[in-house]
Amino acid sequence: MSSHAHGSTPYYFVPNPSRHPVLAALGLLFVILGAGQWINGADWGKYSLLAGMVIWLTVLFQWFSEAVSESEGGQYGRKIDLSFRWSMSWFIFSEVMFFGAFFTALWWARAHSVPELGSLDQQLLWPDFKAVWPSLAAGATASPADIVEPFKAMKPLIVGDSLWASIMGSLPTVNTALLLSSGVTITIAHHALIAGNRSKTILFMWLTVLLGIVFLFVQGYEYYHAYHEMNLTLASGVYGSTFYMLTGFHGFHVFIGMLMLLFITLRLQKGHFTPESHFGFEGAAWYWHFVDVVWLGLYILVYWL
Repeated sequence: MSSHAHGSTPYYFVPNPSRHPVLAALGLLFVILGAGQWINGADWGKYSLLAGMVIWLTVLFQWFSEAVSESEGGQYGRKIDLSFRWSMSWFIFSEVMFFGAFFTALWWARAHSVPELGSLDQQLLWPDFKAVWPSLAAGATASPADIVEPFKAMKPLIVGDSLWASIMGSLPTVNTALLLSSGVTITIAHHALIAGNRSKTILFMWLTVLLGIVFLFVQGYEYYHAYHEMNLTLASGVYGSTFYMLTGFHGFHVFIGMLMLLFITLRLQKGHFTPESHFGFEGAAWYWHFVDVVWLGLYILVYWL
């Protein structure tokens, strides 16, 4: 939102005709085309994917830069503020539905699919199948023919022989502490901005960005540990696929949220936003709190239950 309120602010800002929507769509076309061809064995697909990402990210950078210039130029008034708030609210709602579908897939697999495969009706087909969760017991991988290799389930808390071993065995809990802490630091930053304390706002925003980066590195190490030491992969039956689907997409959202917070912090350092006008900050904070809440659901449903 604009940091400058003055009498020339239009009632409702109408932007000039822009090339950005069609170029962004073109970039996404190359991304989808390249990804689809690459996973189907076409070597040129990766180059299409890379070109599409370059086009798309370049367009987004230019597009957002223009929006920032318009905001700081005093073009955005109350109606645009309301439009942004409704847009961000509906975007977060769409993300709720997105993760709701994935949580439903996990629930359906655990509460319906696995028990049904172990029912008396299925015993003639798979007499050795065991309907247990996590599906790591012998015969419980929905693969009595041993197509799925044995693996270990990810645990939220493991007490080791030393403090370091306990920390390394409790990475999901460590990441939970990191995200909850980041929710506190961004709230402190928000209150500092409202109070007009810009230096405190910037400090706690950088702390929030740092916590997000550390979360991503910890999750990366967790995935490395899962693949190389636990043999827990995307091919590890329904448990492996739902584990990586949920935690992986959440990690991607943490990455996007961290980038949002990073650019908001850089804007704060340039003097953007005021205590009265700072929805760009608020929108990023809404998204980050949403990411925190989703992780709490993941932590309970994926790691503990």
